[in-house]
Amino acid sequence: MANLKPWYKVVTPREDLREGKPLDASEFAVHLDQVRDGRAPTDYQEPQRFFERTYLTQNLCGLAAEVVRRLSGEKTETSAVFNMSTQFGGGKTHALTLLYHLGRNGPKANGWMGVNSILAKSGMATVPEAAAAVFVGTEFDSISGRGGDDGTPLRRTPWGEIAYQLGGKKALEVLAIHEKEMTAPAGDVIRKFLPKDRPCLILMDELMNYVSRSRKSGMAAQLYNFLQNLSEFSRGQDNVVLAVSIPASEMEMNAEDEADFVRCKKLLDRLGKAVIMSAEGETSEIIRRRLFEWFGLPDDARKTVAEYADWIVDHRQQVPNWFPIDNAREAFCATYPFHPTVLSVFERKWQALPRFQQTRGVLRMLALWVSKAYQEGYKGAHRDALIGLGTAPLDDPMFRAALFEQLGESRLEGAVTTDICGKKDAHACRLDTEAVDTIKKARLHRKVATAIFFESNGGQAKAEATVPELRLAVAEPGLDIGNIETVLESLGTSCYYMQVERNRYRFSLSPNLNKLLADRRASIQPQKIDERVRGEIQKVFAAGTGVERVFFPEKSGQIPDRPALTFVVLPPDQSFEDDKKTTTVVEAMTKEYGTSARTFKSALVWCVPESAAGLSDEARKVLAWEDIQEEETELRLDDSQKRQLVENLKKAHRDLKESVWRTYKNLMLLGKDNRMRSIDLGLVHSSAADTMVTLVMNRLRQDGDVEEGVSPNFLVRNWPPAFKEWATRAVRDAFFASPQFPRLLNGEVIRETIARGVSSGMLAYVGKAESGGYEPFIYGSTILGNDVELSTDVYIVTKETADAYLAAKAAPPAAPATGGGKSTPTTGPDSATGTPPAAPAGAAPTPTGGGPMFPPEPSSDNVAKLTWTGSVPAQKWMNFYTKILAKFAGSKGLKLTVTVEVTPEGGVSSQKIEETKVALRELGLEDRIDTGQSG
Repeated sequence: MANLKPWYKVVTPREDLREGKPLDASEFAVHLDQVRDGRAPTDYQEPQRFFERTYLTQNLCGLAAEVVRRLSGEKTETSAVFNMSTQFGGGKTHALTLLYHLGRNGPKANGWMGVNSILAKSGMATVPEAAAAVFVGTEFDSISGRGGDDGTPLRRTPWGEIAYQLGGKKALEVLAIHEKEMTAPAGDVIRKFLPKDRPCLILMDELMNYVSRSRKSGMAAQLYNFLQNLSEFSRGQDNVVLAVSIPASEMEMNAEDEADFVRCKKLLDRLGKAVIMSAEGETSEIIRRRLFEWFGLPDDARKTVAEYADWIVDHRQQVPNWFPIDNAREAFCATYPFHPTVLSVFERKWQALPRFQQTRGVLRMLALWVSKAYQEGYKGAHRDALIGLGTAPLDDPMFRAALFEQLGESRLEGAVTTDICGKKDAHACRLDTEAVDTIKKARLHRKVATAIFFESNGGQAKAEATVPELRLAVAEPGLDIGNIETVLESLGTSCYYMQVERNRYRFSLSPNLNKLLADRRASIQPQKIDERVRGEIQKVFAAGTGVERVFFPEKSGQIPDRPALTFVVLPPDQSFEDDKKTTTVVEAMTKEYGTSARTFKSALVWCVPESAAGLSDEARKVLAWEDIQEEETELRLDDSQKRQLVENLKKAHRDLKESVWRTYKNLMLLGKDNRMRSIDLGLVHSSAADTMVTLVMNRLRQDGDVEEGVSPNFLVRNWPPAFKEWATRAVRDAFFASPQFPRLLNGEVIRETIARGVSSGMLAYVGKAESGGYEPFIYGSTILGNDVELSTDVYIVTKETADAYLAAKAAPPAAPATGGGKSTPTTGPDSATGTPPAAPAGAAPTPTGGGPMFPPEPSSDNVAKLTWTGSVPAQKWMNFYTKILAKFAGSKGLKLTVTVEVTPEGGVSSQKIEETKVALRELGLEDRIDTGQSG
């Protein structure tokens, strides 16, 4: 399209259209009496200008040629009486005006544009000058008459008026009695008032208007008699022509009018020749001649025509089969600068409308259309290569008025201004503003909606626009044709008066389901929306097993501190849009567990929404559709709307679900640097995985953040350097407490890892005996995973430690020292100084030093007992254990009696009490808790 010139730079509209001052609509309706009196607009009054702007259709040229032959005295291949009883607005008066100018000017007309064609067809050398009389039924009134007070004699009958125009007072005197008695003259009298020295041309227009008004006075019947007598007389003359126009619009006639119309038409058809003014294929040429400075098709226009024709051929399967695809170039040539659908829609669909005027009505609308498009084009707003059906200026009140007049339905104003244009918030205009650049630049929503309006408001029984028709009307070279369907879908879900059924579209007076939806949406309470959103989120994340889920926590204490992978789903209002605030909340809850520090920080995977807006909108839509469904009977929906309602409700449920998938596209978890790290899942939709949980787990596995299991070698490689024995529970807990370790989908798999390590001789599985040795001690032999206990009292040791233990056990006892000193025991494993103490639940294993493996002999100054009683602040409990208790934890005789009193502000919740009991049982301790309440 970039190489095609805009139409307004190729052809030039008439001056008044260029200046934005199109002729008043009424000026496209020729008034023959005004032409006779010299009061008509210049385009009609000046004969030469009139012929320049008139396209001689084949039928019009034929009519003029026959009239010229008859006026020249030829009786073959011609007629004396012509009946132009075609559809109202079909160009009849224009034809009468052409005959008037020819007859009045005679040889002067020979040089006018198109007259040479008339002469050639008639076989005459020149146009004969004739006496011309005009009778217009809408102007003549028999009660008041014409003349009498302007220096001319009074005429009160159609025959008197015609006689006066043909022969002046002398001719009128012939009809003195007939004027007085208001009686139609017979043929002999007619012969007396017709001029004898020259041909005679009698033109009668708008005949039925006079008949309808004069029926009660009896003049209607007299006019019929006069018409019959004049027709019979004219047929017998060599150089008399009578051309009569009677309208055929049923909407303008009552029953009596209809009867008189039939009588007159039968009379004229019997005595004369019926005339059709224009064929369908000639309408475009008439319009071009009337609206443009038209001198034929320019080269740039032919380039545009070729591009569009090639596009049609390339997309022949996607356009309607009624379009002449194999002759596309000729079709575009015939209508340029208009797209063929602009003119064909009037012929295909509007022609049956009661008020539609085939030529005059089209001209009135297109004059306003061209003027508006020319102004907007030169202002730089649009660069359309053709005037397409979708470019109609429906935003212009004058154009809409002309349009609705032809449709006979002004109530469509609301549909146009609400859904297409005319108001700032019209749906099509708004959708274009919000669309991607290609659609926005092409104004595609507005063009498609406008095309639907024209295609669906014709006079056919089922007015509708099909997708192929819309592709033909709106698509253009360089445009992705798939965008048409995209735009139709957007319009279908947004417009209030556009009806959609089985890919057929139409605008109507009745609001559609979208309007009901919009009204109902406004009444949905925010609380119901929030409840529906949260419920849908829980449904989406509930699918799938194996991972704990915590929904919408408000405090860190609501998230368990356990060695288990846990998805924490944030509420919609804590979105990734507010990154700083959300990150702060996530960091705090990750580090804290109520008033304590969280141990298993790495176990948490946070599911963070991108934004709450989309979810709320989709939930509101679902609730609104459900309300409409509940009131289906009261709303009196038709069958089509009921089907659409079911489909819309299904789609709304589907869209809400998909919105949850799209929204929860962000994960946050503890990184190896002990800081929160975010993961963007990208464009997420339900087809990406069977469940949302599966999708998240797949990504975490892909990134190495979650593992199904680990090998024994992993434990050896990541052995804490300060540990000699590593409690089995602490091994499992490390995978959920330390970000250096991958998270395990199930912590119980550590049992299998330890079992494989023990069986392969990489690890030993040990317990501590009271003697200070290891009991049990399993190393290099088969052990089942189910037999591995995850406890703070059971440990694993490395191959090196196990081998050293076995070697020490096998070594002979050392000889006593000489000199009476005490013997020094051989170095060997002993829990007194070489093994970590059993730590409280959640505490890290106690590192051990490299001191002697057996306790020293007690010195003479050792005390038998050490006791301390005091209050330890909760924040210093770990330090108290490390700095004080750890010194004694490896020896026998350490006894701890702990009294815990918890009195937080607001009290202790039942959930925390239950969690505390569970933790006590896991440690093998009594779970009796005194809450100060009886029972």
